[in-house]
Amino acid sequence: MSNDQPTSGQPPEDDPFSKKPPGSQPPPSSGSPYGSAPPPPPNDPGPYGGGPYGGADPLAGMPPLAEPGKRILARLIDFLIISIPLYLISLPWGGAVMSDSNDDDDVGDVFAQTYSGHQLLWSLLALVLYVAYDTYFTHKDGRTLGKRLLKLRVAMLNDGRVPDTGSAFLRAVVLWLPALLCCPCLWWLINIVLMFTDKPYKQGLQDKAAKTVVVVTN
Repeated sequence: MSNDQPTSGQPPEDDPFSKKPPGSQPPPSSGSPYGSAPPPPPNDPGPYGGGPYGGADPLAGMPPLAEPGKRILARLIDFLIISIPLYLISLPWGGAVMSDSNDDDDVGDVFAQTYSGHQLLWSLLALVLYVAYDTYFTHKDGRTLGKRLLKLRVAMLNDGRVPDTGSAFLRAVVLWLPALLCCPCLWWLINIVLMFTDKPYKQGLQDKAAKTVVVVTN
């Protein structure tokens, strides 16, 4: 028998389940929004009082949730990154926002002008750009440009990983579709209120749909 074989009762050196000596652990993956923070201990309810479906809190031992004010500022930055170039591009065709309505137009007339013809075309184009922007950066590393500047990150609620393409796309659609094509003021208001009042994870509607949270990162 070869001398390379492990003795009876001892795991081989490359056994993935054997404990390694201190200092030999590989560095944490840069794709995790939680960095090197330790996982929550079994059956620990965590500081937020347990997970949404019972059991251990998925955020136990993880970075703190992002403050709503920083999330709003990051979203404003992302909005300007897309909206300013889009508006400049639209100028040769009359601009993405028309202002030819009369003072005596009622709300129904203004709404009809906004979401028909010329305006509808630009609203659809804006929707595609916003959804593509959010999906790409959220799936890439959980951070849009606004979140990167504010040191925030989107993470899956259950394990803290970066959202996959499907989750990132769903999150972007739920956020931008009603905001651009249906009820922008009401939709933003609902999400802002939820970020301040939702317990325990400060989730907006897009977070609830995609099962994500926004946390602080370095």
